[in-house]
Amino acid sequence: MLEAVPNVSEGRDAAVVTAIGDAFADGVALLDVHSDADHNRSVFTLAGEDTALVEALAAGVAAAAARIDLRTHEGVHPRVGAADVVPLVPLRHGDMELAKEAALALAARVGAELGLPVFLYGEVGGGRRPAFFRRGGLAELRRRVESGELSPDAGPSELDPRSGAVLVGARKLLVAYNLELTTDDVAVARGIAAAVRESGGGMPGLQAIGLLLASTGRAQVSMNVLDVERAPLREVVERVGREAAERGVEIARGELVGLVPESVLDDAAAAGVELPGIDPSKALEPAVGTRLGWWPGRSP
Repeated sequence: MLEAVPNVSEGRDAAVVTAIGDAFADGVALLDVHSDADHNRSVFTLAGEDTALVEALAAGVAAAAARIDLRTHEGVHPRVGAADVVPLVPLRHGDMELAKEAALALAARVGAELGLPVFLYGEVGGGRRPAFFRRGGLAELRRRVESGELSPDAGPSELDPRSGAVLVGARKLLVAYNLELTTDDVAVARGIAAAVRESGGGMPGLQAIGLLLASTGRAQVSMNVLDVERAPLREVVERVGREAAERGVEIARGELVGLVPESVLDDAAAAGVELPGIDPSKALEPAVGTRLGWWPGRSP
């Protein structure tokens, strides 16, 4: 049993998001769909048996490539593909090898059957992260491929400007979480992001960028918590809050993208820390148990 969290570059057209979600849900459990119009992105949380999950992901990638045109895409989130990133995630300790095998099987299918360039990341890509491929956007990725700096791990070497590339990986559970600020100054959000992320000397296992949201006119710190043990989400919220206060602003609201491990909620509750925008209905384990009759820690 594995989780997959495909991200596609469409968050505004509900009919397109539904059609892609239906494709992803074929034969597996669709646990959550999170669409964001500012990011113009949708994140689907799936769980199922590894072979069925590869089948469903291939179908969903095909649906996204058929319905999304990056040439007309607008959104604040970095991307290089219609089906931008597709991670396979083990739900219990010891299953990373299963996730890696599924990721490699999916990459081969997407490259051979769908004719889309695939780049591997995470546990199957030498530890590289999606940001390695996304920097500069699709045009820059095309230049890097044409110059010989990079080569797709599967599929054609030419990147179609309409559908782009697919980043396929295997990784541990992470938490995607955004904090909106009481300011329209994106420089403030970028300064906070630089201070809190690991690459800037901040919290270990934390990625962060600053964005401006057109829908609210507010700046946002958009984050991936790659290791919730090294960077507990409650500490991330507290750190962002302190950095915001130093700049004369506050946290306005929080937004969870997808689901979150129960341990994250339990840790915050024990410490008496509120996680804005997150409630128990977004816990991963009960969602898996309800839909599949199985949850981490017990045998399928």
